[in-house]
Amino acid sequence: MTTTTNTSLMSSAEQLKNKVANRTAKIGIIGQGYVGLPLALLFSEQKFRITGFDVDQEKVNTLNGGGSYIVRIPVTEIQAAQANGYKATSDFSEIASMDVVIIAVPTPLNDHHEPDLSYIVKTAENIAPFLHAGQMIILESTTYPGTTEELLIPILEKNPSGFKACRNGHATEKEFYVAFSPEREDPGNDTVARRDIPKVVGGFGETATGIATTVYGTIFNKTVPVSTPAVAEMTKLLENIYRCVNIALVNELKLLCMRMGINIWDVIAAASTKPFGFQPFYPGPGIGGHCIPLDPFYLSWKAKEFDFHTRFIELAGEINLSMPYHVVSTTMEALNKHKKALNGSKVLVLGVSYKKDIDDLRESPSLTVIELLQKEGAEVFYNDPYFEFVGRGRKYDLQMHNTPLENLAQYDAVLIVTDHSDYDYAKIVREAKLVIDTRNATKGIEAENIVRC
Repeated sequence: MTTTTNTSLMSSAEQLKNKVANRTAKIGIIGQGYVGLPLALLFSEQKFRITGFDVDQEKVNTLNGGGSYIVRIPVTEIQAAQANGYKATSDFSEIASMDVVIIAVPTPLNDHHEPDLSYIVKTAENIAPFLHAGQMIILESTTYPGTTEELLIPILEKNPSGFKACRNGHATEKEFYVAFSPEREDPGNDTVARRDIPKVVGGFGETATGIATTVYGTIFNKTVPVSTPAVAEMTKLLENIYRCVNIALVNELKLLCMRMGINIWDVIAAASTKPFGFQPFYPGPGIGGHCIPLDPFYLSWKAKEFDFHTRFIELAGEINLSMPYHVVSTTMEALNKHKKALNGSKVLVLGVSYKKDIDDLRESPSLTVIELLQKEGAEVFYNDPYFEFVGRGRKYDLQMHNTPLENLAQYDAVLIVTDHSDYDYAKIVREAKLVIDTRNATKGIEAENIVRC
């Protein structure tokens, strides 16, 4: 008895899984930023021919020239990917030749702290004309539960060929597959290899889940299939709201401890010795990045559709949003004690990225602190080894150049907002008139010119 391997007898799902297994599947990743580009490199390492899509032609040109615009991704990684067939493009017609398409585009908040899904909408509209039967579409962008089924699929199904998303069983010659798999990037974290981070996958139907799990199983050591896209979407929100709420808790406790004359950092260090029931979180000048500042508002916005108010989560978001104002208020009070007004003072802000040792400005509290200082009349400068210039973004327009870390005595205050490892904090304390430390960067240094907030 012989077993046939004729692909004509296989379902489209089996054919796609086979192509993934033998590395002949063509994978397109839309969005070549902090999520999409590392993902493209992971697939490329496994010998997939990857096409990176991006609407920013400058990024496309940089990548095709063998360059990189993300500090933690060296040009050698881009060039190694190119040797494996990687290329970047802004031509969405190439979607037609892809077997798998992964969407990793931004999902910010608008000015009213409501979800801005315009990037997902535009991307779906760009994909729809080039869909083909048996194609796998995976959304990775952080969003509220229901986005995949209520927003993405309806747009894709408006394609001119009349293709529909496969819900159950194997797709017919008029169906495609859809899944949601939340990204779990942690920029600057070198302790966990990307492939060791378990990958949650929720497909639109069991067959889609199986295909997406097969796709991600080639680059991640563990995949975690869940029942629906909404479960996967909510999983991502829970992970980051958990962090947001606990950061808000320690931020509020910090404010209380300051009034009581207690060092919150000593408290956290002592509590961290408990081997069960406690995980340390740390206070700061606010929260930044692409997820933690946004996710609570995504869920609270969606919850209103069900006549439900997430009061606890919303309060945590409010506390964290208030922290830059606390930093500016503390700076003002510290200057007053030195008989200086904030209005007219020269203030040097150290660090503008949202966390230490990375080149990422997304939702950085430093940008808010700078704008608030400027509104109070301060003459503000910044230093950051990762940014020679900070221009205009979705929520800021600073147009500032990096200031050399020289002659610190000329500033009325030096404000540590991002605690980069490159800084010599002992030297900064020695040379500066006044140091406002929002990150406990000066731990172990005792000096009268240090104000910890």
